[in-house]
This record gives sequence, structure tokens and C-alpha cells, in this order.
Amino acid sequence: MEHTRMRHFLLALFLAGSLTSPGQASAEARRAAVAIVEFQYIDTSGEPRDQRADHQTRLQAFMSALRRDIAASERFRLVSLPCQPCVLTDGNVSEFTAAAQHAGADLLLVGGIQKMSTLVQWAKVALIDLRTDKKVLERLYTFRGDSDAAWRNAESFIAGQIVSLYPRAGND
Repeated sequence: MEHTRMRHFLLALFLAGSLTSPGQASAEARRAAVAIVEFQYIDTSGEPRDQRADHQTRLQAFMSALRRDIAASERFRLVSLPCQPCVLTDGNVSEFTAAAQHAGADLLLVGGIQKMSTLVQWAKVALIDLRTDKKVLERLYTFRGDSDAAWRNAESFIAGQIVSLYPRAGND
């Protein structure tokens, strides 16, 4: 009787373990948990036409794609912050780092985009290691154009850079 119970126990343990293989569990554990704060957008181009609605739509699409592309990598897993939307200002940086740490994040991704002229925009991105409170990646990207395609290309390039440069970024 005791032998049968032991066999059932071992079978149950085996079945439970087969749901998540050791390789999957360790791969998930190796992925850095990242919280992403909504990027801010500033238009200093001086163009006469009001483009706020277009820029807001493009920024939302940019952020959605950035989250998707980073989450799809083998290096990161997303952690949600309690605020929605989460907008970073000079006055609430410590609140965001505390909220991200509380949510289980190892890293905090922040940034913003500025339209300088009709053709040129800048995107500044920083990835902060919450364990050391140091930037492990800080880049300023420029991109040309203010169309859906220009924004998609910029997002794709920036996401690729974040994924490929981390964790090496701290060793630059």
C-alpha cells in the first residue's frame, strides 16, 4: 500500500514538473523583468498646423509596439506598473522606481520623443537597473519624418537596440 502511494506521489510530481520544463523555468528566470513608463512627446518644431492628435496616436502605437517587441525577446519580460498611464516627470522619478521595484522589476525603461523640425525627431531612451540605481543604457536616437512609417521604423530600431545592447550596455 505504501509503495503504491509513493508511486502515485512520484507520478504526480513528474506530471507537475512536465508542465514547465526545467529549461523553460530557468529561461524565464534569466529574463530581466522590465517596467516601461509611457514616453513623453514634445513638439518644438513651430509648425503652424496642430498635430497633437496625430502625435498622440503615433506615440500610443509606438509604446504598444515597443512593449510587444521587448516582451517578445528572450532577454526581457514585462512587469506592469500600477499607474495607467504612467507619465514620468522630474518630480515623480522616485515614485516610479519604488513602484517598479514593488512590482518586481529589475529594470525601468523611460524615455521621450521631441520633434525638432518638420523632418527631424529625437528619441531619448534610458534603461535603469533598479538594483544598482544606475543607467545601463542611455541613448539619443534621431529619426527622419513624421509619418506612421517613420514612427514604426524608429520604434523597431530602438527596440532592437535595447534588446541587443542589454546586458552588454553596462560594459560600454
